[in-house]
Formats: sequence, structure tokens, C-alpha cells
Amino acid sequence: MKKIITAALFSAFAAGAFAAPEVYTIDPSHTYPTFEVNHLGYSTQRGTFETTSGTVTLDMEKKTGAADIKIDTTSLRTGWEKRDAHLKGEDFFHTAKFPSMTFKGKDFKFSGDKLVSVAGELTLLGVSKPVTLQVSNFKCSPHPMSKKPACGADAMTTIKRSDFGMAAYVPAVSDEVTLRIQIEASK
Repeated sequence: MKKIITAALFSAFAAGAFAAPEVYTIDPSHTYPTFEVNHLGYSTQRGTFETTSGTVTLDMEKKTGAADIKIDTTSLRTGWEKRDAHLKGEDFFHTAKFPSMTFKGKDFKFSGDKLVSVAGELTLLGVSKPVTLQVSNFKCSPHPMSKKPACGADAMTTIKRSDFGMAAYVPAVSDEVTLRIQIEASK
């Protein structure tokens, strides 16, 4: 009987430890924020941000979480230096004054064990607005190389850049911008 009680207590403590929120640190070498915007109706222009940091906290049992993501806007790249300089200037990202944008998410929605959306606040050019990231390809498991617990997802939202004070050349350069964040994080 003593062994059964000890085993039950051990199981209860183990389950409690598993259920606790877990903090994952963003892997900057596998996290790849991008943006897409229509240019003059001719084409979709794309760019990337090469430096991202932050954390994601998940409680899989309670189906809750938090995201604190910082994207370095000075790391913007489009493949053409003159365009990069223009986008980093005052007309667009004004990186001299606002060297980063952030997303702080607190409302995690799950379908079973799959994360499907994260609502929170995007801060760009010093302006914070609510946005919801739609999540696809969500996965948590031991990383096959490091063996550490890891999670990853693809997230996407569309914003109106003028809502954040970035109104240069609207509507020729579309007001709607698609933001995508491919993220990997580990403990």
C-alpha cells in the first residue's frame, strides 16, 4: 500500500511539473520575420528582418501562453540596398528613431493541442495596436539535434500600415501589409 501511495504522489508531482508554464527562447537563426506589400499594383514586394529575439511561454495543459517578440527593424533587407535605405528612412520604418518593433501576445487560442492564433499588441513606430496572428504548422517536441524541448510555428497577420503612422505613398504603395513570422524556440 505504501508503494502505491508513493507512486501516486510521484505521479501527481510529475504531472504538476509537466503542467507548469514553460519558457522557450527564440532561436534567431531559425526565426524569420518577413513582410509583403503591393507596389503600384504591379508586384508584391517582400522584405525580411534578419534579427529577432524574445520568448514564448506555453502552458499546454491550461492552453495558455504569452509571447514577447522583438524584431530589429535596422536588420531589414529586401535585396536592393537603395530600397533598404529608403525603407529604413523617415517615410517608412524610421529606424534611427524606432530601431525595433514588438509583438506582445497574451491571448492564445488552441484547437486541441494545436495553437491556431495569438492575439496581442504590435508596436511599430511607437504606436501600439491590437493584432491577431493566425498560426499554422505548430509543433512542440524534443529537437532532433539538441534533444532540448522546442516549439515552432508559422504565424501571419495583415495590418494597415497607416494605422501605425506609416502612410507614405498610400495608396500607390498598398496600405495593407502582410507580416509573417516563422519562429522556432527552445528551452
